[in-house]
Amino acid sequence: MLKPPKDIPTMAELRQQIDRIDRDLVALLALRQAHVDRAIELKPGEGLPARIETRVQDVLDKVEAQAQEAGFTPDLARRMWALMVEEMIAREERVLGSGEGNGD
Repeated sequence: MLKPPKDIPTMAELRQQIDRIDRDLVALLALRQAHVDRAIELKPGEGLPARIETRVQDVLDKVEAQAQEAGFTPDLARRMWALMVEEMIAREERVLGSGEGNGD
């Protein structure tokens, strides 16, 4: 179980916990990427393009609000997710093409 940062007495222990958090984040991002890969399989059958702009904005707005609630800098969260979303869309476009559409 993770300790609250204020309860960690040494830099060595703090770094161990940060490394654990990083491993967990990478695992979650890999799972997100697997979902995007599934979207690549599903979108053609539903006539959807790689980029659906309304979906992109919805994802970014939700992340910004969730960051605010969690005590994470909202602007930073939005910028981080915008980069990730753009990379995921590029991944989709390599397979699906960049057809015109409404979003992600």
